[in-house]
Amino acid sequence: MAYINIPSEEQLPGIRGLMAFSPETAKPLNALAEILLRDTNNSLSQGERELIATYVSYLNNCTFCQMVHGSAAQCYLEDDGALIEQVKKDMSHAPIAEKLKSLLVIAAAVQKGGKFVTENHIQSAKEHGVTDKEIHDTVLIAATFCMFNRYVDGLGTWAPQEASAYLDRGPRIRDEGYANFDPIAYIKR
Repeated sequence: MAYINIPSEEQLPGIRGLMAFSPETAKPLNALAEILLRDTNNSLSQGERELIATYVSYLNNCTFCQMVHGSAAQCYLEDDGALIEQVKKDMSHAPIAEKLKSLLVIAAAVQKGGKFVTENHIQSAKEHGVTDKEIHDTVLIAATFCMFNRYVDGLGTWAPQEASAYLDRGPRIRDEGYANFDPIAYIKR
């Protein structure tokens, strides 16, 4: 049970219930997610950006966010879930490009706190071909998801624990995005 009275909480887990509670903040939060994770004018793929969001959410132990964004990453990366789990459990040995690993290291440092990002992290990423824009976006995604995770968990929202409850989210995010999510209309379905 959430710490505040969220309308239709049983229908809208995690941040979705909070967006129904406060539609005026939902719009800019969804717009930010849309730009960070789905903008097509980006050298990082949508799957890579969703994986960064998933990894940070995993490190923050935010079930809802890691499952939703893990489902989106699965969808974009055409993964059956094994890769996402491998990245979460042991990113350094996951079968992903060294470039992406270096960005996940930066994201993990941001998750601990902004000052945990070091010049060595940045230099290592650049040695793997990472651009300034990709570093910028990784730091912003990681910082944003720390905020989203704390928003979701700080208000005690509920989230299904089983991965199967989130399988439809990936294709839905791919097809509909974030900016057009209307929590009130969703409740009325």
